[in-house]
Amino acid sequence: MHLSSDEVILWQHGFFKLNVTIVTTWALMGMMVVGAKLVTRNVLSDTHISRWQSLLEIIVTLIAKQIEEVGLRNPAKYLGFLGTLFLFVAISNLCTIFPGYEPPTGSLSTTAALAICVFVAVPLFGIAESGLSSYLRSYLKPTVLMLPFNIISELSRTLALAIRLFGNIMSGSMIIAILLTITPFIFPIVMSMLGLLTGLVQAYIFTILATVYIAAATRVKEEA
Repeated sequence: MHLSSDEVILWQHGFFKLNVTIVTTWALMGMMVVGAKLVTRNVLSDTHISRWQSLLEIIVTLIAKQIEEVGLRNPAKYLGFLGTLFLFVAISNLCTIFPGYEPPTGSLSTTAALAICVFVAVPLFGIAESGLSSYLRSYLKPTVLMLPFNIISELSRTLALAIRLFGNIMSGSMIIAILLTITPFIFPIVMSMLGLLTGLVQAYIFTILATVYIAAATRVKEEA
């Protein structure tokens, strides 16, 4: 048993290693791109819409509503980034129903990359909303002595995002793998169903935390 799909090397040339994490990550991204193209190619604006479009609109509406409830007044502005985050993590975790599949979110390299995306997006959205000078001044509040602590807070929450998602997904996969070897058939099936639910919850938590961080960054202008 291995702890992460990073350990499964498919091909290596010099220092470059092609592991299962890289393959599954790019396969999922490709699947999402193709799926989005297929689902949206016949989008209609009238009352007679397909079931796929109805499902798509429900998902988009729910995500936009959650973004707005967190405190972002113009959810459409952030929907592309936050919606993609949620769908990638959710689909990555849900695909565990396929035998032999290992979710890339069970790899620290993938969760760290997702956390870094949030780390970069937060100041970009904050600067776009409040301006560079106003955003940078927020690191000096309530006093200039808080500057190092505010910087440490930015770094630590990025690390926490990566570790939380990685730990929850990896531990869930390991528990199911252990149960498959020591218990009857029916119990692992139940645990797999719970694992799918946990995967959706983790996608939701990751996205909500990212939304909260962006909302805090975009409120700088209001608090100035």
